[in-house]
Amino acid sequence: MVHMVHLVLLPGMDGTGELFAEFVAALDSGIAPIVVRYPADQALDYRALERFARGFLPADAPFVLLGESFSGPVAIALAASRPPGLLGLVLSCTFAVNPHPWFKPFQSVLRFLPISVGLADFASPVLLGKASTPARRSALRKAMAGAATRVFQQRLHAVLNVDYAERLADIDVPILYLQASNDRIVPASATRRLMALAPPITVELIAGPHLLLQAMPCETAAIVSRFVRKMGATSPR
Repeated sequence: MVHMVHLVLLPGMDGTGELFAEFVAALDSGIAPIVVRYPADQALDYRALERFARGFLPADAPFVLLGESFSGPVAIALAASRPPGLLGLVLSCTFAVNPHPWFKPFQSVLRFLPISVGLADFASPVLLGKASTPARRSALRKAMAGAATRVFQQRLHAVLNVDYAERLADIDVPILYLQASNDRIVPASATRRLMALAPPITVELIAGPHLLLQAMPCETAAIVSRFVRKMGATSPR
């Protein structure tokens, strides 16, 4: 029996969930998306974000978790706790351990880092690559404006200190990893480390930039939809 499966989407560094719009629109109609939106005015660490996101998990329906970039550790922690109804885990251009360990000794400078809407324009070519259209740049600016500077600083601090390597072994559902061939944010070394530590992972290498779900919404939605359908079809629930 095929079930209606929910897809719980955990957002990237912006935390707004707004950047999922094109991807969600391209998902199969039989998939029910749940977009998690982090508090824009609270500087929460990964443990607090995990508690917050747990409140969005369906209580009585099967679901798949998707953690994008910054939210990979949140998705990993939730999956490792084996919540009822969880069928699978999708990780997009993300990590379980600080992907830039060389920067950790300098994390004290984060409080001086100016994070503004203007940074979105500067980062757009890196995040979106050739898919950096005016509409997507506008969406990125809006998303960046959705949280206070101190919130972004806390999220960067969380990335530099995260180490969820041990939690990967507790995940007992299939994992799909979306890897961008031109990812200039999460290096391939971080991806390889995650793959070495986790249970068997299905990897989809996609020609694109770090923000794969935004740059290639139709292509990634098709891949994720197939995974979600497969999980729903094999679910005993």
